[in-house]
Amino acid sequence: MRSNGKILFAGDEMGLGKTLQALCFLSYLKVNHKSPGSFLVLCPLSVTDGWISEIAKFTPKLKVLRYVGDKEQRRNLRKTSHEDVKEHPSSTNDGSILPFDVLLTTYDIALMDQDFLSQIPWHYAIIDEAQRLKNPSSVLYNVLRERFLMPRVLLMTGTPIQNNLTELWALMHFCMPSVFGKREQFLSTFKEAGDPRSEDVSKVKGQLQTLKCISKAFMLQRTKSKLIECGNLVLPPLTEITVMTPLVSLQKKVYTSISRKELPKLLSFSSGTSNHQSLQNIVIQLRKACSHPYLFPGIEPEPYEEGEHIVQASGKLIILDQLLKKLHDSGHRVLLFAQMTHTLDILQDFLELRKYSYERLDGSVRAEERFSAIRSFSRQSETPNSEFDNNGAFVFMISTRAGGVGLNLVAADTVIFYEQDWNPQVDKQALQRAHRIGQMNHVLSVNLVTRRTVEEIIMQRAERKLQLSHNIIGNDIAEQGGEKAGVGSYDLRSIIFGLQKFDPLEISTENSDELNMLELNTMIEKAIAMRDDLTLGKVDKYEFNRTDQNNGFDVFVGKSSSFADYDPGLDEASYQSWVEKFKEASQSSGNEVLDLERNRALSEDKHLKLKAAREKAKEEKLSKWESLGYHSLSIEDPDRAEDVDILSDSGSLLFVVGDCTDPRKVCPSEPAIILSCVDSSGKWGRGGMFDALAQLSSSVPDAYHRAFEFKDLHLGDLHLIRINEDTDGENIGGDSSLWVALAVVQSYNPRRKVPRGDVSIPDLERCLSKVSFVATQNSASIHMPRIGYQHDSDRSHWYTVERLLRKYASIHGIKIYVYYYRREGFLSCP
Repeated sequence: MRSNGKILFAGDEMGLGKTLQALCFLSYLKVNHKSPGSFLVLCPLSVTDGWISEIAKFTPKLKVLRYVGDKEQRRNLRKTSHEDVKEHPSSTNDGSILPFDVLLTTYDIALMDQDFLSQIPWHYAIIDEAQRLKNPSSVLYNVLRERFLMPRVLLMTGTPIQNNLTELWALMHFCMPSVFGKREQFLSTFKEAGDPRSEDVSKVKGQLQTLKCISKAFMLQRTKSKLIECGNLVLPPLTEITVMTPLVSLQKKVYTSISRKELPKLLSFSSGTSNHQSLQNIVIQLRKACSHPYLFPGIEPEPYEEGEHIVQASGKLIILDQLLKKLHDSGHRVLLFAQMTHTLDILQDFLELRKYSYERLDGSVRAEERFSAIRSFSRQSETPNSEFDNNGAFVFMISTRAGGVGLNLVAADTVIFYEQDWNPQVDKQALQRAHRIGQMNHVLSVNLVTRRTVEEIIMQRAERKLQLSHNIIGNDIAEQGGEKAGVGSYDLRSIIFGLQKFDPLEISTENSDELNMLELNTMIEKAIAMRDDLTLGKVDKYEFNRTDQNNGFDVFVGKSSSFADYDPGLDEASYQSWVEKFKEASQSSGNEVLDLERNRALSEDKHLKLKAAREKAKEEKLSKWESLGYHSLSIEDPDRAEDVDILSDSGSLLFVVGDCTDPRKVCPSEPAIILSCVDSSGKWGRGGMFDALAQLSSSVPDAYHRAFEFKDLHLGDLHLIRINEDTDGENIGGDSSLWVALAVVQSYNPRRKVPRGDVSIPDLERCLSKVSFVATQNSASIHMPRIGYQHDSDRSHWYTVERLLRKYASIHGIKIYVYYYRREGFLSCP
């Protein structure tokens, strides 16, 4: 790397130590070149923990400021730095003025605090996961270029090219705009190289060769295969398997229902009258049918209860169920990826049903929970085929978008893709979370794809999209055998044309798609056994496909046979013929096809009737209570919808030591709500919070007893009791208001061996929603003991509670204080 000019890329594959290389380079600048600094590092929030860990381990002499947190925390960091500069106005021995060598922060904070950060003349800047800059029109791209003073820049990315040449130009232009001029000029120069339809093969080869030479001049790139060949890297083998799963009967009905409803748009597609967005929506709905029919409202059986129907409703889940059973029995650990968070909800229900321990990570999980989940998963035993710790997670369940960047999860040796991302590079990154430096076991990657559906077409499209990156920065063009370079079309043409893979005659077939369990077990055992096949190479790809209904599953080595037969240039006449056949078949099937719209309408109608019945019963109950002189203290559910994607920057979850029934010590001059969990028994307990609340005010247990007496004590209820005076008549709250909120979140059954049940998470969430809304209305903070955490127990329960607390603190912009009770010589840490 050059330190006297702008460097473009460290374009290594994921998991080959780009972070460590970058830190060594900064240390070299600091020590050998006597650079005064300071250095700026921008990265995703999810990897800041990893950067700090690597700095402490390999370059401890570099002073680092981790500039993350909410507004108040960042303000304090700026204040501390400013005071340090004032106390030491003159430069230190190494010439630096600021009290840090490296400032580590995130893209979002760089935008929010650009006025502060852009004032610092950065000697060197490193941008991790730099594919974030692939869009030259983005705010981040332009703010960094126009406002930040960064004369020397290093972009770190494992995927310098993801989809097209515009992205490559954007990264080049970001670092050296004088060399890489206007985008139009660049794209015009390499037009054929970026066009998959180009017929001039020799010109395509020439342009690709030129692009390779240019990229080599500005890019330091390493791949696993090259490093393994030259002996610089030792990695265990990676075996990639694609399992073609069937649609079960319910899925077929949903899939057919969607296609039948959208027939007018499918018929008008070839004429060009269909809207692009509406066609894309069709594809999304069909993908949901392939994953699980319960992703559609009103499909689940009523009344809904968890059971085997969750598994039997999806061909993918049937196969996943058998896979996980065998992997669990043999002591392996699994990363389970899905694209949609609603799919993760269904998978979480499935894991709960099978009682598998797990961690979950998606976009709603905040930074602290991410780090806790990753550390918890990584700390567990990495010894293969060992017994699982009772507290250990067997499955790490991740959204590909949340978990595809910068995570190190080598504790797992099996990766399962339940759904594929639209961008194949995202899945490629996700796989590197396990197959990277530090992995000691043979990695098995299982890709679940529903055969003869839209998913099969998307898989083929992904294979073609990866070709552009391979041609420009991969092996020599000659190795391609003269095949035309480029990537598949980015419109929906190939996907919509590919819908004819679905056979219209299968609409009326009820049982032909049902899996023979003996055949299924044989196939899964064969797939898992491939991990132990010593004849396999370093990276092998296989496909398990059912070629017909009678011969079971065949295994194909290398590129999938079914994908190889697919031609994105399929003629329109053939497509139109299929649409007509499908139209005839769907009409003849009659009521056998599920009518989703009617089903949804019936569900809504049923909901309205139930709502009216509840309102009538409520009016009668209130009238009876009024006649008996009882006034309910139960809080209604908030009317306004809560959008978890719109989070306030002022909310926070804080951990303190002390007594939560005395919030004046923490917040002496503001309203406060004390939150405590109770059961539905009507029996006020003894010890702990029960004695503390009874001592605070006798009105608390009295209100609880009266609620039970008038049958006003149900799971999910939140009773809010205003505390004005204690038993001696003194004002407890001083100048501020004080409430006690009793959350009914535990059932009680005297016939059980342990009468009081565990905390119900859904009911706790209802109560948190209510108390957070009340806190917002009264400008109050919430004070509570820690819920669901015990030493030597399954701590995933606490992680779930903590995630909910952070969620509602952020939604409502409130402060929630969680109290630890100080014990002599001992204090737990979160």
